[in-house]
Amino acid sequence: MVVTDLDGKIVEGKLRPSSDLPTHLVLYEAFAEIAGVAHTHSEYATAWAQARQPIPCLGTTHADYFHGPVPVTAIMEDHEIASHYETNTGHAIVRAFDQADCASVPAVLVANHGPFTWGKDPPSAAHNAVVLESVARMAYLTMAINHDASAISRELHDKHYLRKHGSNAYYGQAKDRR
Repeated sequence: MVVTDLDGKIVEGKLRPSSDLPTHLVLYEAFAEIAGVAHTHSEYATAWAQARQPIPCLGTTHADYFHGPVPVTAIMEDHEIASHYETNTGHAIVRAFDQADCASVPAVLVANHGPFTWGKDPPSAAHNAVVLESVARMAYLTMAINHDASAISRELHDKHYLRKHGSNAYYGQAKDRR
């Protein structure tokens, strides 16, 4: 792993940073609450990205982690691809969150490309990538079984998300207060 500063200069490690570093830097600048970004080409999430379809919240596993559908970016224009592709990929992601909250939906599908996830640190971003792939697979299978499957109710979605992430979250084990 290579660690860089927010200008892209290497501060730790001997390898080159990812070619997607400019995308990550745009995300760090736009979304102040994140401190880790992951980019994969996992099979099911990438299939949704290639289909240019958001992943709908079809069940409570999705709702436990993402407070809304996982959005897909707009298709990038030829001039965005030809010049500063990775930076423009970051801008496409930021635009996808004009109507969504990056903290409550820590994932996006880049149209025709693949998923990006983020979190409060690199392990959280990686965890969100694993969860996203699982959710993408379940959504695919659900839609294959029932083409008419629809999103869960807002009430059920909110209940599952907010019991883990809301101001009055109560899901899971109590924190040891010693």
